[in-house]
Amino acid sequence: MPHDTPLPAKIKKKPPAPGSPLLGPDAVAEIFRRLRDRTPHPRTELNYTNPFTLVVAVALSAQATDISVNKATEALFAAADTPQKLLELGEEKLRDYIKTIGLYNAKARNVMALSKMLLEQFGGVVPQTREELMRLPGVGRKTANVVLNEAFGQPTIAVDTHIFRVSQRLDLAHGKTPDEIEGGLNRIVPEEFKQHAHHWLLLHGRYICKARVPDCPNCRLVDLCPYQPKTPPVVPGVATPKPLKSRAGR
Repeated sequence: MPHDTPLPAKIKKKPPAPGSPLLGPDAVAEIFRRLRDRTPHPRTELNYTNPFTLVVAVALSAQATDISVNKATEALFAAADTPQKLLELGEEKLRDYIKTIGLYNAKARNVMALSKMLLEQFGGVVPQTREELMRLPGVGRKTANVVLNEAFGQPTIAVDTHIFRVSQRLDLAHGKTPDEIEGGLNRIVPEEFKQHAHHWLLLHGRYICKARVPDCPNCRLVDLCPYQPKTPPVVPGVATPKPLKSRAGR
């Protein structure tokens, strides 16, 4: 029988608002409980000896792997592990130490400039507020949050590419910028997990929830994760799954 009035058009689902979570508090707590059970005391994989060398290591890690930074800084930090020693070393020698890292020329300039500022404005001591840290050349919000969390034990959440991806795949937070994801995570992560939250999400993204082919068969969060399609288990004699086409914003 024909309809007297036209059927309503298909309703398009609106994308989540920036920073908004889709999971309930119990599911969120369970996600971090499982991540904590796997790695109770996570630490940065960058090598450092004091807050200053941590600032330098994180600044050098932009668009570079932790492994490549650690290889370069092993000799560098043996030679210069304070702002004064870095300035005495000089920019040319600094470049020689870090020339295997991408963008090393710009990074060398920033490290020299931040060392100079630390001596002139902070008495050679790394400040313990985000605002002061972000005044240092080459130090953005992510770097500041890493230093505050790792060196000074503050419950900050530093959003890198892994955390940006994992947070949205797990429906913990949504957004178009790292700041939006950070804000969403700060609203939803329970206080008991906040100190290590960014480490857990980063490690999960780096080793399990990879960008191209997530390791879903070995993921302890698979039953809580809404992301589709899931990577199937590897079957002997069957070709490895092709990289997934991620959904928009995921």
